[in-house]
Order: sequence, then structure tokens, then C-alpha cells
Amino acid sequence: MDKIAILILAAGSASRMGKVKQLLSYKHTTLLGYTIEQALKTPADAIYCVLGAGAANIKNEIRQPVKTIFNPNWEQGMGSSISVGIQEIEKAGFDYALIMLADQPRIDAVFLTQLMGMAAVHKNTLIASDYGSKNGVPALFPKSFFDQLKTLDGDQGARQLLNSGNPKPLTLIAEDRVQDIDTPDDYSRLLKN
Repeated sequence: MDKIAILILAAGSASRMGKVKQLLSYKHTTLLGYTIEQALKTPADAIYCVLGAGAANIKNEIRQPVKTIFNPNWEQGMGSSISVGIQEIEKAGFDYALIMLADQPRIDAVFLTQLMGMAAVHKNTLIASDYGSKNGVPALFPKSFFDQLKTLDGDQGARQLLNSGNPKPLTLIAEDRVQDIDTPDDYSRLLKN
């Protein structure tokens, strides 16, 4: 059986939110706590969480069995967090990395499990979430992509890789699940639903 690790990106400073976004209350936990809960309900073999801004404070609030990775270059953006996380996942011998964000609370265990199920049928294939006009994360990367992911830096993350068309990823329609919580307005809308 292929080994899959989930990599949750939670290193940003949430400058548009004005406070520590990862620790905002959501349901019975926090935004990050809820994301971790969803990841733990999947058949993944391990969950990694990349922390950066406010790492010590955030790590103290994590109650679940996840491995945390500190990104000393978190200010350089999402690409550097992916790079640091993938290095750890590769060292641990995983076949796939499922990259997801800590601030997409509508992404649930069912959706993540569907992505993994696609990988079981389509071996060594890049699998992304279809946002409608573009592809994004959560996305499942086979280890043949790890070298490319380790070279990422800046704030683009894996967007280029998921949308270059070379190779064209398999996609799963994310529909209304893709909703980043970046601003106080986003957060208040989330709490109303």
C-alpha cells in the first residue's frame, strides 16, 4: 500500500485578519484544530503541520497527534513552507503528500478521502481540486513531484505546478468547499453559515 502524508500549511502571519487566524474559534475548536480533525478522519498515514508566525503559541493549542514542522523562512511565503514540509515527508519515506491549507474549513474528510481514493486508482498521478477557473489545493502529489516541490519559494505555493498543464492533473470538483478565511469579513460569513 502507498503511504500518504497530509501536509497542513499553517505558517502565515494572517496580516489581513489582524490576529492569529489559525487559533480563531470554529465549531468546538479552532480553524487549525478543525482542519487537523478532518485530516485525522482520512486514511492518511501521518499528518504534518507547518508552523511559522506565532509557532510556539499555535503549537501549544494543538491537541491532536500531528507532527509539527517549523519553517524558519515562513515570511518568504507558502512556497517555502511546502519546501520544508516536503523535505520531512520525503525523509520519512512517504509515496504521496496531500497538501492542504489551515484556513479552508469547508474542506472536509469526505473530500480529502475522495482525493486519496483517486490516487489508489490512478497511481503516480497529480490530483488537484478544481476551483472552476483554476486548480488548487488540497492537492495530492506523488513522490515523483517532491523534487519540484522542494525548490518552491515565495508566495505562489504550488499554483504554477497545478495549472501549467504539464502534466495536466486529474481534478476533483471542489464546488463551494473552497473558501479561504483571510479577512474579518470572511470569518464572520463563515460563522453565519
